[in-house]
Amino acid sequence: MALSPRILIVDDHEVVRQGVRTIVQKSRPEWQVIGEAVNGIEAIEAAKLHDPDIIILDITMPVMSGLEAASHITKLGNHSSILIFTMHESERLMAEVREVGAQGIVHKSKAGRDLILAIDTLLGGGTFFGGPLKPIISGGGK
Repeated sequence: MALSPRILIVDDHEVVRQGVRTIVQKSRPEWQVIGEAVNGIEAIEAAKLHDPDIIILDITMPVMSGLEAASHITKLGNHSSILIFTMHESERLMAEVREVGAQGIVHKSKAGRDLILAIDTLLGGGTFFGGPLKPIISGGGK
C-alpha cells in the first residue's frame, strides 16, 4: 500500500496556511499536511525533520525568503519537491524559481484552480510552471 503524500505548508500569514490546508483536505483527504512553518529558516528545519513529499513555499516572508529557503532545501538531498506559492508574477521570477531548484509555481490568485493540479503534477515527477506569462495589452487604437 502506497503511503499518503506528505505536505508542508510555509507562509507567514496564518489565513493563507489555513486556506491551503482547507483546499488540500477538501480536494484530497488522503493527503497529509504534516506541518506548517512561517519563514524560510523554519521551512528548512521542517524539511530536515519531516522530509515531506511536497513543500508549498511562499516567497515573501520574514527572516529568510522562500527563494533562499528553496535553494537550501534542494541542497539537503531529501526527496521533497518544492512548489512556490506567491502573489508575485513575472518572467524574471519564473527564472529565479527554476534557478533555486523548485519544481513549480502557483499564483495565489489561481490557487483554487491550480494548486491541486500542481501538487498532483509534482507528485507524478513533473513540473508545474503554468505556461508562459502573457503581457496585458490595453487599448488597441490605430
